[in-house]
Amino acid sequence: MFLQQLLFERNKRVPGEEAPLPTGPLPEFPADALSAARRRVRRGLLQVGMIVAGIFSAALGLKGFLLPNEFIDGGVTGISLLLNQLTGLSLSALIVIINIPFIIMGYYQLGKGFALRTLAAILGLALVLLVISFPVIATDKLLIAVFGGFFLGAGIGLAIRGGAVLDGTEILAVYISKKTPLSVGDIVLVINIMIFGVAALLLSITTALYSILAYLAAAKTMDFIIEGIEEYTGVTIISQHSDEIRRMITEKLGRGATLYMGKRGFGSRGEQLESLDIIFTLVTRLEVSRLTDEIDRLDPQAFVVMSSVRDTKGGLVKRRPLH
Repeated sequence: MFLQQLLFERNKRVPGEEAPLPTGPLPEFPADALSAARRRVRRGLLQVGMIVAGIFSAALGLKGFLLPNEFIDGGVTGISLLLNQLTGLSLSALIVIINIPFIIMGYYQLGKGFALRTLAAILGLALVLLVISFPVIATDKLLIAVFGGFFLGAGIGLAIRGGAVLDGTEILAVYISKKTPLSVGDIVLVINIMIFGVAALLLSITTALYSILAYLAAAKTMDFIIEGIEEYTGVTIISQHSDEIRRMITEKLGRGATLYMGKRGFGSRGEQLESLDIIFTLVTRLEVSRLTDEIDRLDPQAFVVMSSVRDTKGGLVKRRPLH
């Protein structure tokens, strides 16, 4: 009302003044567009938060554990640590310089947004390593390898969840995998074997072995951060009691279910070309046991197939933490 009154007053003009503003109902911003804009802002802030947390976690792993004890890691970070120990050059400068070709490669492979986020994340890591001092937390070599790898892996994983990377090795691996029959995992493994082999020759075998342990800890932590404890499992159920099982999934478990029209080709009673509904649903790994117990209660003869699912979007699937 106040805005409409203001518009009314503006319409009381004298000759020579500017044209009046329209007095009709003000156009409304579409609710869907406003909601989408808010989601984008919220997602952007969440991405920034995860990248910042990843930077500080990785910096703690490097300066609080690995660097003071002359351990290295795999990938670009490992190359930077190795050159730092051999030449005395700034670790911050090495991380930025060595990652530049991979950022350019990521720009052409994964887009401008990914490249800009990665550049900001790597520059942020270099700045934190340069200006912030971290206490040396442990002196025992086993603790250094395990927890140094843990914090470094957590940092890399959080950055990936935020849409960036702190290490360009996987970008290179994706590029090479398109040109060769090797998978991304194979290429990363070959690169890291070369890095640890050089470390064993130039540093010591003991340092290389502890560094491999740190790398393994980092890799497992990174996988845990990216995949989460609630890894999804796709479940396909073939049963004569498909309607009861579908209602159990949707009403009791609160999950979505998709029905496929199918025919049983060969069952427990021999050849059976009878029609039935095939159910497909997604549950988290923690819910698999409850689902199978409920299926057994409704139909002990049901045929159930499970497969791991890396990620999902939409539907009634429970959203993962940090998404």
